[in-house]
Amino acid sequence: MTEKLYDQDAYAVEFDAKVISCEAYQEKKESGYHVILDRTLFFPEEGGQSPDKGTIDGIEVTDVQIKKDVITHSLKEPLAVGETVHGIIDWTHRFNNMQQHSGEHIFSGIVHSRFGYDNVGFHLSDNIVTMDFNGVLTADEVREVETAANEVIVKNLPVEITYPSKEELKTLDYRSKIEIEGQVRIVTIPGVDVCACCAPHVKKTGEIGMLNVQSLSNYKGGVRISILSGFRALEEERKKSQVISSISGTLSANQELLPELVEKLKQSNQDLKYKLAQAKQKLVEQKMKEIPADQENVLLFETDLDTPVMRNAINGLVETHAGICGIFVEKEEGGYNFIIGSKTKDCREIATLLREKTGARGGGSAAMIQGSVSAEEKDLRELLA
Repeated sequence: MTEKLYDQDAYAVEFDAKVISCEAYQEKKESGYHVILDRTLFFPEEGGQSPDKGTIDGIEVTDVQIKKDVITHSLKEPLAVGETVHGIIDWTHRFNNMQQHSGEHIFSGIVHSRFGYDNVGFHLSDNIVTMDFNGVLTADEVREVETAANEVIVKNLPVEITYPSKEELKTLDYRSKIEIEGQVRIVTIPGVDVCACCAPHVKKTGEIGMLNVQSLSNYKGGVRISILSGFRALEEERKKSQVISSISGTLSANQELLPELVEKLKQSNQDLKYKLAQAKQKLVEQKMKEIPADQENVLLFETDLDTPVMRNAINGLVETHAGICGIFVEKEEGGYNFIIGSKTKDCREIATLLREKTGARGGGSAAMIQGSVSAEEKDLRELLA
């Protein structure tokens, strides 16, 4: 067993330890050394939380894993077995994770006490915290929980860590996501939450600072909620504020008027798209009228046409031309999107020909095919002639 120094003091940053083993590894495209110490401050990836970051003797720790109470550190360079080494954890990363995890306990505890739902899925990455609850919450209910969570934070309640005996656990009402073997570590926020947890936490709820809900979605019969706490929540709010300020400046409008203005711009954009589509339709129809009626095959090469316009054009062309009728529209990245139709030819054979000769993609019915192709206009005309 590795001595877990983070259990003894979640606020400690540096430590000394003895190297028990150091073994080279090669996994897919990554390689390095797996190092086991007799003791460590590095919290491993466990309980849905990402591992600590930092260095050991100046070498970056790229990963930390735990198996059967033995913690393994991944490093790019080896360490001498038997030597005493000095480790330093990334305190900013550690404290951010502590804020997130303690915030999650508050949020989940409130949901459990008010609605009776369990947190059945938890993930704490370097960017977001997600919680899956086995019951449905409305947006209004989530806002209520968010407000209540921030009220708990303001109260600056203690976050207590205890190790109850098996007998004590039998009478203790606590949340636990999985069956736990061995000693159970209980994290208690008085009057708010009691939960089995292995991770470092803040000493008092006031250190969390703030908690913001980022998203709510239905998930497996319940809901998935994403939150951010502390400095990560502050940074996310700054980003959102910068985006809103930028949009406000671009549109020369006060922030409170942005929703209404954006809705108007959206409607205006839809109206313009409709008018443009009508204009393109008329332009193509004019070109179609100029094609000799006795011309059997018709191939049009155009730019910037929508699929409905292309399809309408083909439907019109096959009524007056007996051969192959096709429209090819240039793509930004090169090549063409195409629709080909015919009342006398099997268009599936044309699709096969294009696929074999040009690597075209797509398909359809005997009457009409649709797809994309990377080829020159000259080559396509010769091929379909």
